[in-house]
Amino acid sequence: MEGKLLEMFEVGPCEDDYQLGFLIGQRFCNQIRSRLAGDLILQKQLLPFARTPHAQPLLKALSETNQKKFPRYWAELLGTADGSGVLVLDIILVNFRKEILPFISKTTMNSNADTTDDCSDVLIVSDSMAVAAHNEDANVSLVGHTYLIKGKLSNGLSFIAYTYAGELPSCAFGLNSQGLAFTLNSVPPVEDEIVPAGIGRNFVSRDLLEATSTADALARIRSSEVSVGHSYNLIDIQKRMILNVETASRSRVSVHEVGATPFFHANMYLHLQVQQVHDENSISRQKRAAFLPQGSKTDVLSLLGDTEDTKYPIYMTGPTLYTLCTTVIDLDERTLTIIEGNPKYGKVSHVFSMSSNELNLKLVNHAELNLKLVNHAEGTHL
Repeated sequence: MEGKLLEMFEVGPCEDDYQLGFLIGQRFCNQIRSRLAGDLILQKQLLPFARTPHAQPLLKALSETNQKKFPRYWAELLGTADGSGVLVLDIILVNFRKEILPFISKTTMNSNADTTDDCSDVLIVSDSMAVAAHNEDANVSLVGHTYLIKGKLSNGLSFIAYTYAGELPSCAFGLNSQGLAFTLNSVPPVEDEIVPAGIGRNFVSRDLLEATSTADALARIRSSEVSVGHSYNLIDIQKRMILNVETASRSRVSVHEVGATPFFHANMYLHLQVQQVHDENSISRQKRAAFLPQGSKTDVLSLLGDTEDTKYPIYMTGPTLYTLCTTVIDLDERTLTIIEGNPKYGKVSHVFSMSSNELNLKLVNHAELNLKLVNHAEGTHL
């Protein structure tokens, strides 16, 4: 299965946040409409649920809570709907899917549909290298329905975000001109751990794109009364530091600073004490990673491209879950690289400079990087 070429749209500064969303929606209207039409989770679960009386209080409370906390991003969401010419309800549902799906299980409709999504990260900060590498895994319906947003804000900050069609930037990974980046991993708290109508994770990660420091990023995470937990990998180029931050409802947060011992994170809590769903997929990937070397970039990319476990591979190719891309953030080279295809052999689609000397993020030549990847696959370390 092959997706469309990953496109990047440069937008801003805009007169307001609604216009930012409108221009994004307008530019990617075809991808957004196609994604919504083919998204079985939306069509078979979220939309039928939204039409029931039981859903109305939840949707109303979610909308009001997040609009009050993040009025700018709410305007951006509305602009995305209008710019793409789709119903606001559809955009709301895909942006809050993680906050809504736990409550659909209480109904009889479509309760057996697969709603899982997964990601894998390898994080290392040693004397010889500092790297965060991430597989972006999602439902196969997302193949060909992602894009890059390079946003420029009126305050001078700019960001680049890997974005799911119709969603706020970014529920996947992003970086900004302050030398900060992040990747994300979903985590599965049990139903009793979920607080209805809290802050949506898409809104928190959109807010992280505007963080000015690691401390600011942590404050933004801590200040959000989330409904469902999440795992954030915060990367600070200036400080040569990577933090894994696990969160849960009721303001629970645990921070782990990554060191020389490679840190592999799939989709279960590792250090925050939360009751969670037993996710065999995540557990299998965690066990497999423990047996694989992680001492170099070569090792890391080989691990993220591993398919030895045919039932629960680290690199996924369907039929339900698919690795959309791999990103490698090198804190010493100050680059974020996006690789399409298996990272063992895949091609580099984009490389972004995160140099502290540049206020604007710059796309750098990636032809040489493709050659490096080929060399590394043949045994040469990057």
